[in-house]
Amino acid sequence: MKPDQRKRCWGDGDDLMAAYHDLEWGVPLHDDAKIFEFLVLEGMQAGLSWRTVLYKRENFHRAFHGFDAKRVARYGQRDLKRLLADAGIIRNRLKIQGAINNARRFLEVQKEFGTFDRYIWGFVNGKPVHNRLRSFRDMPVRTPLSDLISSDLKARGFQFVGSTIIYAHMQATGLVNDHLVNCYRYAEINRDYP
Repeated sequence: MKPDQRKRCWGDGDDLMAAYHDLEWGVPLHDDAKIFEFLVLEGMQAGLSWRTVLYKRENFHRAFHGFDAKRVARYGQRDLKRLLADAGIIRNRLKIQGAINNARRFLEVQKEFGTFDRYIWGFVNGKPVHNRLRSFRDMPVRTPLSDLISSDLKARGFQFVGSTIIYAHMQATGLVNDHLVNCYRYAEINRDYP
């Protein structure tokens, strides 16, 4: 079957969204730099659509120096002004300050656990949770697990890490496989990452 004929749970009709759905969403991610990128992007999404953030992703990548957490952690007032003036990103002062703060907290977690990956995947014992969702009505926006992770991150000083944001992060980075069971990606992820 041709890629454009496969049954997706979302993303049809938008090439960028379809590519994100097909290649990234729900795939277990174990790269600290990419995990940090998604923490920043999910925080930026608060109150907005993922499509809005996805279409600005390359601009964020440039503006935040490739999501290099060490570099972002050193950002000062000049960087804050630069980011607030960048029309290519979401120019929300609190979200930008939150991203800078989160870079610092991210480095603290890396120091404590060796990697952020080891910390975050510890909440699921290193294995993705495969939900068997049949419709979007079944898809939660938060769970007891996202509540737990959110609470732990907040206790560590992270910002823009409410339970709903963290659940979206869990979906994006593959801690949970929330592709609907009739989506071709559900079976592939379930097979490749049992």
